[in-house]
Amino acid sequence: MNNKNRFSPLWLALTTVIGIVIGTFYANHFSGNRLSIINSGSNKLNNLLYIIDDQYVDTVDMTDLVEQAVPQILSELDPHSTYISAKDVQTANDDLRGSFSGVGIEFTIRQDTLRVQNVITDGPAEKAGLLAGDKIVTVDDSVFTGKSLTNEVAMHRLKGPEGTQVKLGVLRYGETEVREFTVTRGEIPMKSITAVYMLDDEAGYIRIKNFGENTYYELLVALAQLAQQGFQQLTIDLRGNTGGYLQSAVQIANEFLPKNRLIVYTQGRHSPREEYLSDGRGSYKHIPLVVLIDEGSASASEILAGAIQDNDRGTIIGRRSFGKGLVQKPVEFGDGSMMRLTIARYYTPSGRCIQKPYANGQDKDYEEDLLIRYQHGEFFSQDSIKHTGPEYHTRIGRPVYGGGGITPDIFVPEDTTDYTSYYKEATMSGLILQFGYDYTDQNRNKLKAYDDEQSLLRYLKKQNLLEQFAQYADKRGLKRRNLMIQKSRRLLEQFIESRIIYNMLDEASWLQYLNRDDPAIRETLRVFKANEAFPKEPGAEAKETKEMARAFDYRATHKTFSTVARA
Repeated sequence: MNNKNRFSPLWLALTTVIGIVIGTFYANHFSGNRLSIINSGSNKLNNLLYIIDDQYVDTVDMTDLVEQAVPQILSELDPHSTYISAKDVQTANDDLRGSFSGVGIEFTIRQDTLRVQNVITDGPAEKAGLLAGDKIVTVDDSVFTGKSLTNEVAMHRLKGPEGTQVKLGVLRYGETEVREFTVTRGEIPMKSITAVYMLDDEAGYIRIKNFGENTYYELLVALAQLAQQGFQQLTIDLRGNTGGYLQSAVQIANEFLPKNRLIVYTQGRHSPREEYLSDGRGSYKHIPLVVLIDEGSASASEILAGAIQDNDRGTIIGRRSFGKGLVQKPVEFGDGSMMRLTIARYYTPSGRCIQKPYANGQDKDYEEDLLIRYQHGEFFSQDSIKHTGPEYHTRIGRPVYGGGGITPDIFVPEDTTDYTSYYKEATMSGLILQFGYDYTDQNRNKLKAYDDEQSLLRYLKKQNLLEQFAQYADKRGLKRRNLMIQKSRRLLEQFIESRIIYNMLDEASWLQYLNRDDPAIRETLRVFKANEAFPKEPGAEAKETKEMARAFDYRATHKTFSTVARA
């Protein structure tokens, strides 16, 4: 009995150690992406939090303290490792998931009131009877206006599980009584591809807004739609596309590349090199292709543009892309929050790292990079682009550069010909957006008669909108400047008309209108007409010129050139 008691502490300690080992093994091997932090004596951060909670002079909300501390810790690593609180995870994932559950409206908040900008066709709100132009003033009998109303608050109140109901109080234009609608939430599709149409008789156009779960399948539908219209050339517009899922970009690149072409590879300290190759089963491996990019194109956009450029598969037109080439892995916490931790970098087929330089921690230059580029003149002159990385070469030997972003094959500067300080203030202040909404709201019944971009535009051209805007803006603090208004007439009219078209129709009509006078689109059509979509080897033009000269000399010597048939 004494011996048994004597060994009890030893057995207790031994079983405790075994339990810790087994628990650690299962935590490490079977936790998936869920993170479990084990407190230990050597964990300074946990000790710090414990001491604050135990000894600090005032009561501290430890949960709130951790919520504030985690983003700060991640910000010391790189610009794209981020923390997402539990309440924001759903919204963050919805953008790429391809759908969400809600009421089915597009809205804007003006003068502390939510205004319905568009009602999604066949969505719950349309079925319940809501119209574009309605103001939502109550939600479930609670006031839904005021300074505290933000986009985040509105989305939190209006989104919800599929099948649940929400009661909306609506004030309709021209009415004083609030109408009540009960809306049953449903699954709302979110399209990545926002415009598909023909630029001319041969050139198709596809605008990809981001890379979500369904983007590749949307692309196949868009290509089939263009095929019915007989397209022979294709433009993929990635301007302003901030990225999304790697797999979607790889699938799309695969559609245009021959077999066994490297699309992209990733590599990190604990992430061995992983290559993504084309399988040769794409249906559009030979179609002339142009990809449009600008300083807003990032991540997955740069993967697609880099794959096309490095494989000499098409021509890249626009301005240098953003330069985001860090790979984030989502890691979930037990409370529903999540962090996206950088684990690797993206590299194009030539070996270029897409990521632009950054310093660990709060990097002001990185945050203001686009502003610095603008001030340096990069948006206006190709000679202002600074290549800080080494030179690489495409498949046929064309030089490309590392150091961040994708530099286009053909540079298109930002058009500032008609810029004035009046135009800048009118756009930056939001006055054009406000005028566009108010004009739409007040004339909605008239505007409904025009159901396509061309007919609506013809009507708007007759309404002297610029004069109406000048008076509207003058009453709201933007002093009238007639000379500047005349100089910026084209830009002002374009902005005003585009907003009304967007409000009354959709994003596709808005883009189609803007592309009419777009320098990058004009250059794209020139490239197609000149048969220059497929890049040529360095020196190919000089070689072609010499061969033509030799052929001319031969014909001249033998006096055969006068009988050559021409077609």
